[in-house]
Amino acid sequence: MNSSSPLDSSDASAAPPTFSVLPLSSEVRRAIDQLGFKSPTPVQTAVFEPAAEGRDLVVQARTGTGKTAAFGLPLLDRLIKRGEKKAQALILSPTRELALQITRELGRIGQFLPIDQVAIYGGAAMEPQVRALAEGAQIIVGTPGRVLDHLERGTLNPESLRIVILDESDEMLSMGFLPQINAILDHLPTQRQTLLFSATVPPDVRRIAESRLKNPEFITLSGDHIGALSIEHYTYPSRGNKADELIQIIQAENPESAIVFCNTRDQTKRIATALKAQGFAADWLNADLSQSDRERVMSETRSGKLRFLVATDVAARGIDISHLTHVINADFPESAENYVHRTGRTGRAGRTGRALSLIAPQDIGNLYILRLTYKIFPVERALPTPEDLKARAEVARLEKLEARLAGARFSDGERSFARRLLASEQAEELVMSLLRSYEGIADKAPERAIEEPRAPRAPRAPREFVGTDSAGGETKAARLSRRRDERKRKSERPRTVEADAEPVAPREASEEPDEPAEERVKLFVSSGKRDGVRADEWIHLLKAAGLSESDIVSVKVKEKHSFVSVRPDLAAQALDALNGAEVLGRKVRAETARPRSDADAN
Repeated sequence: MNSSSPLDSSDASAAPPTFSVLPLSSEVRRAIDQLGFKSPTPVQTAVFEPAAEGRDLVVQARTGTGKTAAFGLPLLDRLIKRGEKKAQALILSPTRELALQITRELGRIGQFLPIDQVAIYGGAAMEPQVRALAEGAQIIVGTPGRVLDHLERGTLNPESLRIVILDESDEMLSMGFLPQINAILDHLPTQRQTLLFSATVPPDVRRIAESRLKNPEFITLSGDHIGALSIEHYTYPSRGNKADELIQIIQAENPESAIVFCNTRDQTKRIATALKAQGFAADWLNADLSQSDRERVMSETRSGKLRFLVATDVAARGIDISHLTHVINADFPESAENYVHRTGRTGRAGRTGRALSLIAPQDIGNLYILRLTYKIFPVERALPTPEDLKARAEVARLEKLEARLAGARFSDGERSFARRLLASEQAEELVMSLLRSYEGIADKAPERAIEEPRAPRAPRAPREFVGTDSAGGETKAARLSRRRDERKRKSERPRTVEADAEPVAPREASEEPDEPAEERVKLFVSSGKRDGVRADEWIHLLKAAGLSESDIVSVKVKEKHSFVSVRPDLAAQALDALNGAEVLGRKVRAETARPRSDADAN
């Protein structure tokens, strides 16, 4: 159906057919009209008549082309006997998310019909599922493992099941569900109608069709590889630090929304944590999450609250997110089939799509097989340099200014003054001052006015002058400088500027501040680099509590903890802001730091 709903598919032709071409009941047609759908998709048109007539079908169509409605329309309109309150149709799906998605869509299409459907899947309580089955739900949507469990317990009576639908069949087989599927089919009556839907038809799917279906009719529209061929593909070389490389790519590409694929569950957490640490709206989806958390993440993704969903192949299988602009392979898939499944999720409904992949040396062979098998030839790109990112940021800033000023009118006097300003010896300084004022960033340091990749700053050169007071002794400032130099020389390794340390005033965060110790209070915070924390996190909390950047003397992020120095009169306020705060999903502890000899030597 042509809409932004998961029932949607590609753009219709110049004269698309309406739903009048399908002989639908008044109740189903009313639901379709109320949902705002105008035209059936090709797969819906092709499937309706043979399915309604009771034939076995093998339907090959890419993900996101309206397959749920393709079997849902004939199922609800013709095949289910509305007066019989017992299980009549069983729909198998590879994942919990897809089972829930199918159940929701059938509920929308059949909202004016006396037909009940229930989703049964692992990770959820058995009792509500048993109760729904006992009350006579006519359509059962479930994952293979939980469906087989109900069949073996006797809580799902198979005798009345007349229709079986295998959705995303290739995905279920690739996940190792073939034994469960065969066991389920063995429980069912031999006189039944079977519909098999798949994006690809590999040998395992064809074997099921030949052995379990009766004279099936094959309907081939397009597989995921057709969708993959219609989008842009790019690769970037990876040298190991994928989180940093991914952030560089995102800064350069600026995707509106994306699924980021990883090959392991641990990698999804690492990548999502790194993205969140950079301020991106991101979360992970894998088998470690509870069902409530999985549903929360998917809800936030569909609503657009999450910009980046980081997932494994298994967790993302069958999920239909219509607004995706990018698919990003943080880990390149281990098979060409997985690549087309992943990338077939973007560029739907006539939208543009783009697939981006990080290629490590061990991925070269799989990339070659992809080119050979599907004739997909990604364009190779180099990772953006800091200079590239800075140039892109400057262009974006200029375009933003030009958009703001579009249509603005200026007097001759204003233009005359502008020319005089540009002729000034301090033209650059004057323009930047005006820009900061205009953009509301006058209080920021020049280096931060345009956001660009952070790089370590060089330490200040040691001071060569040692001051003396009028009596010939060291001044207070000179004494502090000398002691600082002595501490540096005693250190087992040279003190270097930390990549994550961030100056909050003109001084360097990795140096001791110029203020004497009595003019600052150092606070210890129990979270550091290994937790994904950056200096920005602490600065944001302190500024939210009412401190200004001039009140914050320095911020240092160590491996396991951080140190924050503030003005003495604001120490209690800063401590209240930091202690117990939740940062990147965990509560932190803050306290006044002990003297350097005990707590800060490293």
